[in-house]
Amino acid sequence: MASSPCGGGNFDCGLEIQTRSVEQTLIPLVSQITTLINHKDKLKKTEKTLRAIQRVGQAVSVAVGRFVAVGEAIAAENEDLKDEMGLACFEARRAGTAIAQLTDVSSLEQCEGDGRSTVFSDRTGMVKAARMLLSSVTKVLVLADCIVIKQIISSRNKVLVTLEQLERVSTFQEFVQIFSQFGNEMVEFAHLTGDRQNDLKDEKKRARMAAARAVLEKCTMMLLTASKTCLRHPDCESARINKEAVFQRMRLALEQVIEIVTDTRSGGEAKALPVSIYAGIKDFKVKVEGLRDSLYCVSCEAVAAQLEALVEKTEDFTDSAYTSHEQRETIIQLCQITRQETKQLISTWRHATDEVELSILKTCQSVSDLRRELHRVAVGRATELLKLHSDHLVLQALKASGGDGNLEAVADYAGTLTEHKEHLVETCRLLCHISGTEPLEITCIHAEETFRVIGPQIISAAKTLALHPTSKIAKENLDVFCEAWESQLCDMAILLKEINDVFEGRRGALVELFSHKHSANLKTVKAAKLDAEEQTTIAKLGLELCLLTSDVDSEVERWDEQDHEMVRLYQIISSMAYSMYLFTSLSFMKNLLDEDRILILSETEKLSAACQQLQVCAKTPVQGKSAIFQKVDSSIQNTKGILTVVVYLLPICNKLIRKCKSERSCLASPQHWREKQLSTTVSEETLNGKGSSGFGVKSLEQHMANLTFLESK
Repeated sequence: MASSPCGGGNFDCGLEIQTRSVEQTLIPLVSQITTLINHKDKLKKTEKTLRAIQRVGQAVSVAVGRFVAVGEAIAAENEDLKDEMGLACFEARRAGTAIAQLTDVSSLEQCEGDGRSTVFSDRTGMVKAARMLLSSVTKVLVLADCIVIKQIISSRNKVLVTLEQLERVSTFQEFVQIFSQFGNEMVEFAHLTGDRQNDLKDEKKRARMAAARAVLEKCTMMLLTASKTCLRHPDCESARINKEAVFQRMRLALEQVIEIVTDTRSGGEAKALPVSIYAGIKDFKVKVEGLRDSLYCVSCEAVAAQLEALVEKTEDFTDSAYTSHEQRETIIQLCQITRQETKQLISTWRHATDEVELSILKTCQSVSDLRRELHRVAVGRATELLKLHSDHLVLQALKASGGDGNLEAVADYAGTLTEHKEHLVETCRLLCHISGTEPLEITCIHAEETFRVIGPQIISAAKTLALHPTSKIAKENLDVFCEAWESQLCDMAILLKEINDVFEGRRGALVELFSHKHSANLKTVKAAKLDAEEQTTIAKLGLELCLLTSDVDSEVERWDEQDHEMVRLYQIISSMAYSMYLFTSLSFMKNLLDEDRILILSETEKLSAACQQLQVCAKTPVQGKSAIFQKVDSSIQNTKGILTVVVYLLPICNKLIRKCKSERSCLASPQHWREKQLSTTVSEETLNGKGSSGFGVKSLEQHMANLTFLESK
């Protein structure tokens, strides 16, 4: 949901929703309103149904009233938002009242006899009121979200003021007093920005926020020791340089946080990420495949230009002094092969020959081979570097030389550290090229910048210690900067694993990985007729699976770190399991023709057997290397069989659901089941509150409270 669900009145229907909390707050409202709008045209007007419709309308109106009261209280406390918030609240209240009036159909006589507009007779009026309500509520939430942004800006401003005071202190006593205040302000800022980071929808913004917050966290300790060293040795030039670099980096990180939360950049236009080779290859493939799908929308010149831009970026690899001759020759050769295949493709395309499809496949394969080689080179170099620096010999030598007061030795080791820094910086740049996702690209850029900055800071801290070898504060300062370097090396190892996971399809690529593999199985199915008992068995298994997914989802919701890798993996498993349940649901089968039902049920029977085999295999205890290997292999094979069936069923079920939807307009799109299965029809069960989550007044009020008040920590 990138913008407000719909427009109405004087409100901008393009309101951008930046956070998950605002989006999730709107979902219950969207569900309830959609239920009212998309009721069945031929819904039986029983007294029970009419009372249920009236209750839904009244519930919406009451909930809106409470929600608006919170919004009006916020408006009263924030003068700069008062007019906009007041107007949005007024429109929301008016729309809620209109919905209550349109759903006031408590009796059959009233519904049919008095000629008054109702949800049955004035569908246009209901749609208009619903649009106004959604637009105005979205506006209220987005305006309330502005208060969170104001809190972060205010907190940043307090930190900046105290930071300037810290930079000017001249005595230890004054420094201790102000640093204590600074620490408290940084804790508040960390809480606010941490909550905001977790709430942001955009992955790139979350990655940038994480990078900026990591800088602030590490720099806080550096600022302490660098300032103490400067106070103890006020005439030491290297200590002053060391301290100034820390303060400058903290200011830049604080500014970056504000750019993210306000979605602006102080220098004017937003700074775009440098285009990586991975992104270039992805774009190149799109253009190449565009020649197949639309002969006149993509020009040959655009394809050729895209390739040359891509080849130019590979010079970061081939021009590197750390790239071996063999690696350089291989990259150049693969670039040349890709050029040749692209040239052949353009030629066949222009002459409209039968070889176009083959040329497209060859071109895409050649550029994929290039990407694979670049990945191998970058990851191989990073792995070697991490092994080389695992013993931290240079850092230990700098500490020892500084403690001995040996400036000459410090200068020698500083030269070695500078070489290592340049090597690490360049390797991070190569990893950025092949990282595979924009958040990982941002993390690579952060790692590159960290090595670039901390290297010189370690050297200045080592020089200070060499000039004052008996200074405990100078020694402590050097230790802090060395620890920051070691910490960044550990982060780089984690980053390297993430990049490998993406490349090998182990993270975030499951759907994409399998979506291209179902065609091979389409002609192998032999449908078998299932009797009533067998159908009941499958339905029971599916229902049990559904209940288990609910248990999984409940446990996952308790995790504080919703972005944790384990949470993501469990959600994928839960999603698969719930999908299996949908395939076994008899309520779905009732909408299918006999041949379709037989086909689906035959495949779900395979699914049931495969799941049972996997369960038995997993529970069987084994001992010994050979037995363990066989168990792992069997588990993988069983899982592969399950996924093969699921992947085969997905396109078939999708086609059948669309068919049923177009014929009967009674089945919801399967994509929405994870969004609380927003209903698009009204049943008596739903209208009586059995199948609806309601408008969610508690959730709205809680959200507004969280936006208004800073939780004491």
